[in-house]
Amino acid sequence: MGEEKVYALRGVNLDIQKEEILCLLGTSGSGKSTLLNMMAGLDRPTKGEIIINNKIHMEKLSEEKLTKFRQLNVGFVFQSYNLIPTLTATENVSLGLIFKGVKKQEREEKARAILERVGLGNRLDHKPSEMSGGQQQRVSIARAFVDAPPILFADEPTGNLDTNTSVEIMEMMCDLAKEHKQTLIIVTHDLETAVYANRIVELRDGKIVRDETQQIIEKARELELLPQNNNEESI
Repeated sequence: MGEEKVYALRGVNLDIQKEEILCLLGTSGSGKSTLLNMMAGLDRPTKGEIIINNKIHMEKLSEEKLTKFRQLNVGFVFQSYNLIPTLTATENVSLGLIFKGVKKQEREEKARAILERVGLGNRLDHKPSEMSGGQQQRVSIARAFVDAPPILFADEPTGNLDTNTSVEIMEMMCDLAKEHKQTLIIVTHDLETAVYANRIVELRDGKIVRDETQQIIEKARELELLPQNNNEESI
């Protein structure tokens, strides 16, 4: 028997605007994480193009140039936090700045400032094991936003969190992205998480089956399928 080809993505054509907050929505196996990994330069497509700023062809970059591009332009937030357990919150956040050539004092100042911004001013010297899941995810967010990269990718950022903490995390990420004029791309299977974006692209079996803007979000709130946002609420 011959080997059957399996396509993670099929005929995906997607334009994302600068400063857009976009959600890739879909069930497990729909292709959303694969698409995110390709856009972030973590995986290479076997066919097609991934173009940044109308000039950078990601699929053509060497591994060295791809790594450099990610270091300077991309931030990541993961479901599992991906923090180094032996480092403090400040050290975890400042770690990536080392590869950008930022001096130690400036690294620590930037890390402390963003940790204060995400509500962890009293956890600067705590290690991951000394923090809750929500606090660890805030450290992860601080690490991603510390140097305000133009593009942020968040893969199931609320997957390990309870409902209340999920709301806080989503509001925090979206507020920071708007504040720093960044493009934020979120992967999730959860509509209640997806509606914090201003555009939702749904994937099914590797294909885009829906591309909706704010209309679906407002409709979901009208039907009381998710809580109303309260941006004045402290995080």
